[in-house]
Order: sequence, then structure tokens, then C-alpha cells
Amino acid sequence: MTQSGSDLLAKLGDRLSGLRGRLMPDAGMDKITWLRAGGPAQVLFTPADEEDLATFLRAVPEEIPVMVVGVGSNLLVRDGGVDGFVVRLSPKGFGAAKVVSDVRIEAGAATPDKRVAATALDAGIGGFHFYHGIPGAIGGALRMNAGANGVETRERVVEVRALDRQGDAHVLSNSEMGYAYRSSMASKSLIFTSALFEGYREDKDAIQASMEGVQQHRETVQPVREKTGGSTFKNPEGSSAWKEIDKAGMRGFKVGAAQMSEMHCNFMINTGEATGHDLETLGETVRRRVRETSGVSLQWEIKRIGKFVAGREVTPFLD
Repeated sequence: MTQSGSDLLAKLGDRLSGLRGRLMPDAGMDKITWLRAGGPAQVLFTPADEEDLATFLRAVPEEIPVMVVGVGSNLLVRDGGVDGFVVRLSPKGFGAAKVVSDVRIEAGAATPDKRVAATALDAGIGGFHFYHGIPGAIGGALRMNAGANGVETRERVVEVRALDRQGDAHVLSNSEMGYAYRSSMASKSLIFTSALFEGYREDKDAIQASMEGVQQHRETVQPVREKTGGSTFKNPEGSSAWKEIDKAGMRGFKVGAAQMSEMHCNFMINTGEATGHDLETLGETVRRRVRETSGVSLQWEIKRIGKFVAGREVTPFLD
């Protein structure tokens, strides 16, 4: 990094004096990502609530990068760390889920997906059982149209509340989110703060059975007790990423301490002290082998952020 996190905070001086959230210079991203790898954030900011986040965004000059992360379940941080500010929404300020009608739920962007599923179960609202098996938070689910067990986020979203880089609030309709498979067209500069969802009335026993089915499937076929980032690649059209990886002979393949899981070979795991370089090199090697084997071009589902260490760059195979 060009300067330390403390230097950046000193440079901004009193501009940040009114914030109620926590500012942490040179914060280790490996402590908050599920892959447990990567360099530090120059400054990690955890806002107290939406008003605090808006105050922060208005105070930070636009030339200083600001990036938001969720619970870190689908995130690979490069070893050179992340310049500027990384925003991580607090569970206290952004982690509530509440029932607002007989079929609607409002949830903050830091709310775990599993909590939304549990809230829906308690209220007898169907259509949210799939969130029980997604190890992330609502903000990430909104951004990437998270889905499982045949259901996607876009099927439940009514509207999304967000702040832009200037700290101004916006409300986006489902259509304005521009959802597609594992993606949305909403501006990357927007920070989602909450969303309104809609399901349907359903018997609680039926919802419970669906959630138990999701949990059983996940524990049976996914390495849930490993340091992993979830599905590494998006499913290519007409196939499954794991099938293409398996066909290419990459099940269990390792680069350093990074490995494609033996249990589910579209899950990349950190078997010990893998670096961001190990993990990204593994992913790009898999992409190359799959392309050579079947002609399929796998696309990353895991979000990769930050800088490479000089001399330790990973050249994307296809990009």
C-alpha cells in the first residue's frame, strides 16, 4: 500500500470525527473471510447504522476507494491487501429481520440468510427455505442473486434500499436490480442496506421439512466444516461446474495449501495456510484445464478483490 491505514486516517483528520462506527487501520482481512487468506484492508470501517454510513460516505473524498464486503463467505482477498476503505456492515445496525405483513419480510443487508429463513418459518411464510443453506448475508445475496435448491433471490425481492457514493438513499425495484443468473445489474457503487421480500402463506411443518432437506443436502455433498468460499465457479449453460471440473481431473487438485474439495470439487478450500496467491492460482489452473478438456469457459463466482504482491501476480486464463 502507498501508505498505512493510520496515515490515511490522519490525512482525513476531522472529516471522520462525527462517526459512531469503528475505524480499524491495517485490518487483517484474513480474519473476516471464510477462506482465511489475503492481505489487510488499509482501513476497515464498521458503521453503526445507515445514518452513520451516509455520514461516512459524504465525508470521504471520492478519489479514495470505498468497497463493501459482507460476512466474507464468498470472497477471496489478494495478498497485497485492499487500498482505501473496506466497509463491513455491523450486525447490530444492519442485521435485523422482521415480518411486516402476512407474506412480507424486511431484512438488513448484514442479516444472515439463515436468519431470514428462520424468520419466515416462524411467521409461516413460504419461499425462503433455500436461504437456510446459503452461508452468507442478505447484501451479498442481493448483489449476486444468490440461489439454491431451485430458488433464486430475485423471486423473493420486492425492492432494495441502498446508499450511493455520495451518501444519498435510493430504492430500487426488482426490475431495476436487473437480475440474471448469479448477478445483478445494479451499480457497483451502491451499498445495499436493506431489502423488502415477499413469499406466500405456507404450513410451518412443510417449511420446516423443506429447510431440513436443504440442510441435509448441504451437509451430505458440501465441505461445510472446511475453510471455503462456497461455490467457486458459476454453472456453465447446460452443465454444472463440478461436473466439468471432475471431467478435467481436478477433483482434489492442490496448489500449495489450496485445494479443490474431494467432496464437492467446485468448492475451493484452504487446507492450512494457503495464501491468496495459492487460491487464485488454483482457480485459474482449473479454468485452463476445464477449457482444454471440454471447451467450457468457467466464470468465477467467488469475488476477488485487492492487489497482488509485486512479482506474485496471477494472470487470468480467460479474461
